[in-house]
Amino acid sequence: MIEAPALRRLLVVDPCDDCHRLLPGLRAVGWDVDSCTLENATERTCDVGLLRLQPFHLERPEAVKELIARSGTEWIAVLNQEVLRLQNVGDFVCEWFFDFHTLPFDVSRVQVTLGRAFGMARLRGQGTVHIDQPEHELLGDSKPIRELRKLLSKLAPTESPVLIRGESGTGKELVARTLHRQSQRQSKPFVAINCGAIPEHLIQSELFGHEKGAFTGAHQRKVGRIEAANGGTLFLDEIGDLPLELQANLLRFLQEKHIERVGGHQPIPVDVRVLAATHVDLEAAIEKKRFREDLYYRLNVLQVITVPLRERHGDLSMLANHFSHFYSHETGRRPRSFSEDALIAMGKHDWPGNVRELANRVRRGLVLAEGRQIEARDLGLISQHATATPMGTLEDYKCRAERQALCDVLNRHSDNLSNAAKVLGVSRPTFYRLLHKHQIR
Repeated sequence: MIEAPALRRLLVVDPCDDCHRLLPGLRAVGWDVDSCTLENATERTCDVGLLRLQPFHLERPEAVKELIARSGTEWIAVLNQEVLRLQNVGDFVCEWFFDFHTLPFDVSRVQVTLGRAFGMARLRGQGTVHIDQPEHELLGDSKPIRELRKLLSKLAPTESPVLIRGESGTGKELVARTLHRQSQRQSKPFVAINCGAIPEHLIQSELFGHEKGAFTGAHQRKVGRIEAANGGTLFLDEIGDLPLELQANLLRFLQEKHIERVGGHQPIPVDVRVLAATHVDLEAAIEKKRFREDLYYRLNVLQVITVPLRERHGDLSMLANHFSHFYSHETGRRPRSFSEDALIAMGKHDWPGNVRELANRVRRGLVLAEGRQIEARDLGLISQHATATPMGTLEDYKCRAERQALCDVLNRHSDNLSNAAKVLGVSRPTFYRLLHKHQIR
């Protein structure tokens, strides 16, 4: 039995008649094709992009550059004879596009090029990219999240580097996007790179770019992520995973404000604000000689610490309902509310994967739910009604019930601990003693 080709998303921007004639053949070999104008391109998703380059794009190239930089995937230019005669079109295409095709199309060659571009995007860990993914606010009304929003409003207008620290899944990239969105650079590119997801031999080229012929396989000039972020914000996620050699090059850029492409000798000035994030203990990494101390102080001018979900019990219900609506379109099912049993199970869970784990469990719950509400079992959590053989002493049961009561009341009153204590019928000092006893922060 012959397997159907894997579905791959292609976005065609400003298509022409020749582009439309090309599309049926691409759909036949497994491409899911969408088309739009340049103005609407930031609202679409794709694995690879195909853009018909027109004279006005070269007169005002900022929109094209921003689209390519923000999408983080590979783009192919489509050129007619009029555009080919324009001055500097060659340099522009070589710097910003993976490849190009002239009209009329050679269909077999286009298919090969798209396949190579898709493979390169996957190799670099980009995969399916949500272009300009909707930047939701930092949701929640608990005291920690309110304090975080207040801190970001103070840090955003500055130009200083910010180091964002916190456990995996706590929204460090969302914090970085919020800082960019509230800054004076908001109309310029936001370029993110995961330092731990790109193969070590590609990181140098990804960050700084390369010249044609710099190494085997470098068939054309490539603009690096730092240069693509010029005027905007560069977000270096998992900075603790950056190899030591690259740490030295990054430090040099932060000090001198210019880069050199791999294989090049011409300094290129770049103006970016650098945000970095990590979940590792950088101070311990410095002691073990895995992270440069001078780079640490360059990046750690201002600092933001994200809050784990187990310290935001009051936000659980709001976040869960948000993800229920957000993923309803993807799953093709209407948003569902959560049963009382599911809410209690969420309150008892420690959420080691934080908000990312909550999002994935709700996503799963939407698919598995059979009734009008999402139950604890749909989320993969233990129901309080689940039958199990009693184990432990009476004191153990009292301890578990005490912890559950604390979690339940924090779900509703995390922003006012006096009210939480009053609901449980204990004094505020007793309430704090119980939180300490059960290690609930």
